[in-house]
Amino acid sequence: MTIIKVFAPAKVNLTLHVTGQRKDGYHLLDSLVMFADVGDRITVMPTEASRLEVTGPRAAGVPTGNTNLVARAAALFDIPVHIILSKHLPASAGIGGGSSDAAATLLALSDLTGDTRLPSGATELGADVRVCLMRQAARMRGIGEDVIPCPGLPPLYAVLANPGVEVPTPAVFNALQNKVNPPMPKRLPQGLNTHAFIGWLSDQRNDLQAPAIAAAPVISDVLNALSSLPDVQLARMSGSGATCFALFETEKAAQDAARLLAGQQPDWWVAPTCLS
Repeated sequence: MTIIKVFAPAKVNLTLHVTGQRKDGYHLLDSLVMFADVGDRITVMPTEASRLEVTGPRAAGVPTGNTNLVARAAALFDIPVHIILSKHLPASAGIGGGSSDAAATLLALSDLTGDTRLPSGATELGADVRVCLMRQAARMRGIGEDVIPCPGLPPLYAVLANPGVEVPTPAVFNALQNKVNPPMPKRLPQGLNTHAFIGWLSDQRNDLQAPAIAAAPVISDVLNALSSLPDVQLARMSGSGATCFALFETEKAAQDAARLLAGQQPDWWVAPTCLS
């Protein structure tokens, strides 16, 4: 039996500038994205009748029906498959877990069928699916349809932390008072070392951070905890929350900080990672 396994990395929005809103209500974004070396896992194998099985340490509460983006991605292919989704990322956490899972499913089924063309409707599964298919540092603009690779950025050592609360994305966007904000600079940096790149990121924003904190004040606690870690260079929220990240100059500093934070907050999801 052919078995295909694909990693579904966490997506981290290092910046998220809300630059406008279309007449249909969709918000326009300008965001720099990198991917973590922590994530979910997708296993796909042929079967007589399609089914989705969810396992892993974060499987509780994850739907197995058609509301799951993995099931919807698989339905775009005309082949019955048994899919095992091993969940390691918290749900509704601002790190693109569902979109990354869907993208990994598309890649797995493309490999299984030998068809390198994405099926119709693949990138309409979610705004982040297109960038998650790219799986590398990228700039996202518009409503997620304009994705440009960003080679030449240094890897970043980070600690991800989530306090275990789900923050509804529509509510966060609706609470954003100013929906027309400056984008990132036209040209993103090239050839910077880690210290200089983090310094550049410090001058950028996540425009959703304040309304997300208003919806879930515990996010402020997470940011304060991350900002208090030894050797931290920058702490910010990813996406629409509630996952936040702290950046460090070395892998050891990030790993030591993650152990410290996990000891301080045993009920939080805490993960050291390398972003690239």
